[in-house]
Amino acid sequence: MYVAVKGGQKAIAHAHALLAKEGRGALSVDRLSVDAVAGQLPVLVSRVMTEGSLYDPDLAARAIRQSQGDVIEAITLLRSYRTTLPRLGYTRPIDTARLTPQRRVSATFKDIPGGQQLGATFDYTHRLFDDPSDVLGDNLAENPQSMPRVTDLLGADALLEPDHPEVWDDPEPGDLTTEPGLFPMSRAGRLQALARGDEGFLLAMGYSTQRGFGNSHPFAGEIRVGEVEIEIDVPGVEHPVPVGRIEVTECQMINQFVGAPGAPPQFTRGYGLVFGRGERKAMSMALVDRALRAEEFDERVVAPAQDEEFVVSHADSVQAAGFVEHLKLPHYVDFQAESSLLRRLRSDPSNSKNSVGGAE
Repeated sequence: MYVAVKGGQKAIAHAHALLAKEGRGALSVDRLSVDAVAGQLPVLVSRVMTEGSLYDPDLAARAIRQSQGDVIEAITLLRSYRTTLPRLGYTRPIDTARLTPQRRVSATFKDIPGGQQLGATFDYTHRLFDDPSDVLGDNLAENPQSMPRVTDLLGADALLEPDHPEVWDDPEPGDLTTEPGLFPMSRAGRLQALARGDEGFLLAMGYSTQRGFGNSHPFAGEIRVGEVEIEIDVPGVEHPVPVGRIEVTECQMINQFVGAPGAPPQFTRGYGLVFGRGERKAMSMALVDRALRAEEFDERVVAPAQDEEFVVSHADSVQAAGFVEHLKLPHYVDFQAESSLLRRLRSDPSNSKNSVGGAE
């Protein structure tokens, strides 16, 4: 906080009041309700929930309103609140094969069991401003039918790597929200970090792999959006207990792979899973996930998207914003020290080379 500037706490209080006034807008306009944000900005709410690591549309909408639409600030608010919640336990892995799809498309097969289901998407819009008088009818049909994964079609012919090894020895995944990640990370740990990562950063990393920085030629095997049941194990109860349903977006990317020692030529997978409607984030996540599996397939690590430490260390928007925005805080002592050093160097040019080298 700017406690060092003239005015101290009084100046900060006035800054808070001015922020609230700017965020409220004209008093002649009704205040934006949390329900309106949650209901009319679902894609934005989904991103805040995913990167905030908390599935609660109402809280995410409240954070968006309070942050005046600043996505990273809203994510920070949600994560901060999340730390105050008790951890009651862990849910079982969700079974996305049982996901009731509201949208389900594949770029690898035209005819798939259950058919392509376009659902709600911007893919076919003309990117023109709509007429505010247009009202969408409520007679859209829903398809409650569960549909098998498209990737199972390739898996049946052994053209695609299995989604889990024949001998299941996968250790219990860690929890990045309670324990710091250590390098090298497990794939489960990386996927957690990517899910919490900034969408824009992951989009750029995923884009780089398609431009040759990562030797990747992906196909969108399947993208599906819909609700899935959440279950927990309860002591004394023999079967899993359902506790609710959440909306998720899942993406499985299929990548070419020519083979390596001990691995035949086959397609390999990249995986993305996010809260709510977030296709771009899920696709970017899947692209980067596959790029980060380079060493697993004995591929050369030559691109930023293949460097685990680079990607994971820079993906988190909250950490990145903290490091960048802290530059706005007072650095008087540091600046005065560097100014004094610069004056000494200018007064004695003969020692500038050694002095600068020592300063670095």
